[in-house]
Amino acid sequence: MLGGARSGKSRYAEGLVAKLPPPWIYLATAEAGDAEMAERIAAHRARRGAQWRTIEAPRDLAAALKSAQTTPVLVDCLTLWLSNLILAEADIDAETLLLEQALAAASAPVVLVANDVGSGIVPDHALGRRFRDLQGLLNQRIAARADRVVLMVAGIPLAIKGAL
Repeated sequence: MLGGARSGKSRYAEGLVAKLPPPWIYLATAEAGDAEMAERIAAHRARRGAQWRTIEAPRDLAAALKSAQTTPVLVDCLTLWLSNLILAEADIDAETLLLEQALAAASAPVVLVANDVGSGIVPDHALGRRFRDLQGLLNQRIAARADRVVLMVAGIPLAIKGAL
């Protein structure tokens, strides 16, 4: 699930997972660094309801996926996960490989949400350009493995790979 900010990615992804038999796992990569982010996280939790089990996974996403075993999973989102890894000065390629291995081993459906950040202007600072480039590469790697890729535009899902 790719798209820009406020394009409807999370809501659409939640709907996809909710079509499967519960329970469901929500792997949350966001960290509440300020009051506004805490409000966003609270709104997401309130929208999901009691059948979702939330696992906080700001950096070790591969281990969190492995712990899900046979439960359908929604990962929201790869963009914040990547940002957390960059700020922690982690080995992005190694972490992405671990994620790919965990996805290959998953025995239940996994829906991943990520921002498409490369469609705008070129960032004016090196960290912004590095983030944009790494996000584009991460999206390519994950999309290559995915059965289906959906781009959300103004709340409308567009099939990029596979059927809706």
